[in-house]
Amino acid sequence: MNLLSAAFKVSSLTMLSRITGLLRETLIARSFGASEWTDAFNVAFRLPNLLRRLFAEGAFSQAFVPILGEISSSGDQKQAQILVNAVATLLFWVLLLTVLIGVIGAPVLILVIATGFSGGPAFEASVVMTRIMFPYIGLISMVSLSAGILNTFGRFAIPAFTPVLLNLALIGSAIFLAPHLEQPIYALSIGVLIGGVLQLAIQIPALSRLGLLPRVGLMPGAIKAAIRNPDARRVLKLMGPAVFAVSVAQISLIINTNIASRLQAGSVSWLSYADRLMEFPTALLGVALGTVLLPSLSKANAKNDLVHAGELLIWGLQLTFLLAAPCAIALFIFGEPIAAVLYHYGKFNALDVLMTQRALSAYGVGLIGLILVKILAPGFYSRQDIRTPVKIGILVLVATQLANLVFVPWLGHAGLALSVGAGACLNAALLWVGLRKRGALPDAAWAKYLGQLLLALIPLAGVLFYGAYAHNWIALQAEPWIRIGLLAGWLGLAAIVYFASLALVGIRWQKFLRHAK
Repeated sequence: MNLLSAAFKVSSLTMLSRITGLLRETLIARSFGASEWTDAFNVAFRLPNLLRRLFAEGAFSQAFVPILGEISSSGDQKQAQILVNAVATLLFWVLLLTVLIGVIGAPVLILVIATGFSGGPAFEASVVMTRIMFPYIGLISMVSLSAGILNTFGRFAIPAFTPVLLNLALIGSAIFLAPHLEQPIYALSIGVLIGGVLQLAIQIPALSRLGLLPRVGLMPGAIKAAIRNPDARRVLKLMGPAVFAVSVAQISLIINTNIASRLQAGSVSWLSYADRLMEFPTALLGVALGTVLLPSLSKANAKNDLVHAGELLIWGLQLTFLLAAPCAIALFIFGEPIAAVLYHYGKFNALDVLMTQRALSAYGVGLIGLILVKILAPGFYSRQDIRTPVKIGILVLVATQLANLVFVPWLGHAGLALSVGAGACLNAALLWVGLRKRGALPDAAWAKYLGQLLLALIPLAGVLFYGAYAHNWIALQAEPWIRIGLLAGWLGLAAIVYFASLALVGIRWQKFLRHAK
C-alpha cells in the first residue's frame, strides 16, 4: 500500500468534511452569532463528543486496531470476524447503558461541565439538547468500530467521508427545520442525531463487501461468549489504560469548558469557532496521517520489522513539519482575515471576529504539537503500549491547568487555547523522547531538515503579515466577494512563495514519494 496515496485520499475526503464543517459553522455563526444559545449548544454537543473520543476514536481505536491488524496479517478471516462480533456485542451493550444514564442524568452532567450555566435559559437549553443528542454517542461509536475495521484492511474512503454527512445534516436542519421551531437552536441538536443515523448507515454496505459486517449478540449467551473471547479480552485489557489516557485529555477539556462558561458571554462559542478552524489542518494532516500509519505500524511491529516501522514514523513526522508549520503561521498571523471571511455575517459582529482571531492566534502557537501527537502516539499504540502515553497525559493535564492559572487571567478565553497548545507541545516532546529511548525513532538529520524548513517559512510569514494589514477586513463586510477574493489571493500567493522557497532550500517532494511505500 502506498502510504502517501492513502494519506492523500484520506486528506482529500477529510478536506471535504472540513469544508462542509466550515459551511456549517458559517451558517450557525450567521444565524445565531455568539450568544448564550450557541454557548448552550456547544456545551451540550461537547458531551457526546467527549464520550465519542472515550468509546470510539480514542481508547477503542487504540486498543482494537493493533490487535485486528495483528490477526489480519496472519490471514485468518474467520478469527477476525469472531473478534469483530465479540467487540461489537460488548460495545453495543456498554453504549446502550451509557446513553440511558446520559439522558436521565443530563442536568447533573451540564452542571459538571458548565457550572457557569447553573440556572437560567442557557442551562435549560443545554439540558434539552443534551437529551436529544446523547443517543449520537451510541451511533458514532459504532461508526468508529466500523471505521477501525475498514482502515485496518486499507479501506480509508468511507470512514474519511462519513463526517460530511453530519455536517450536511446540521446544515439542512439549520436551514429547513430551525425556522419552524419555537426555540430555533434545538434544530441543531436534532441535526446531530440525524447525522449519526446517516453516518452509521453508510458503513453497512462497505463492511458487507469486506465480509466483516459486525453481528451484535442480543442474548445473554452471546454476551458471555463475547466476554470469554481471548482476543476481545486483549482489546479490553488494552482499553483499560487507553480509557484512562483519553479520560485525562477529556478532563482537561471539561475543566476548560467550565472555565469558559464563567468568562464573558460568547467565550465558549468563540473557542468553538476557532477550534473548527484549528481542526482543519489538524484533521487534514494529523488525523489523515495517523489513520494510515497505525495499521501499517501495527503490521510492521507484528512482523518484528522495526526498521520499516521507524522509517514510517520518520516519513510521517517530516511530512507533518513540512505541511503543519505554514498552517500554524497562518493561524497566528492571518487569523483576522480568515475569521472575517468565514464568519463575519449576520449576527456575527466585529467583536466576535476579534475574539475568534485571538483564540486562533493562541491555537497557532501549539498547532504543530497538536498534530505531532497524532503521529507520535501510534508509535506506541502499534506496539500495544498504551501505558506510556497515559503517564505522559497525566503530566500534560497538570501542566495545562497550571498554564491556565497564568494565561486565562491575562488573555481570557484565548488563554485557554494557548494552554491547550502549550500542553500539546509538551505532550509531543515527551512522546518523541519516549520513542527515541525505545529505539523506535531512528536518526534523520533533524537539525538540517528543520533549518531548511525555517528558511522556507520566513518569506511565507512576510507575505501573510503584509496581507493581514493591507486591507480593512472588517469594513469589507459590505463587499463579501471582494473580501473572499482577497483572502484566496493572499493565501495562494503565500503557498506559491512557500513551495518555491522549499525548492530553493533543497527540500524535494520526491523524498516523500520514495518513502511512502
